[in-house]
Amino acid sequence: MKLVLIVAGMGITASCLITPALADGMDNVKKAGCLSCHAVDRKVAGPAFKDVAAKYKDDAGAEAKLIKKVKGGGGGVWGKVRMPANLGKMTDEEYKTTVVWILSLK
Repeated sequence: MKLVLIVAGMGITASCLITPALADGMDNVKKAGCLSCHAVDRKVAGPAFKDVAAKYKDDAGAEAKLIKKVKGGGGGVWGKVRMPANLGKMTDEEYKTTVVWILSLK
């Protein structure tokens, strides 16, 4: 609420706060099947999306790293369970949108 009031005071409408990345991120993870192994706020087979965001919050290269990881899969960062490759499940723009959404979570 505080953010909306500050932004509204600057003459920007609240609708500007909801970017396509934030609006489409959850839709993309649902569509691609990511929720089989991940949840927003709790560990499933893979880490919670909020934990991923926290881990990479100060990493300037996080977006590129995570897009590569989502597409190609990987392991060793969160334990022994490997994430399978997800190449072809989304467009390049959807991968970017999804990662930007994950990194925006608090």
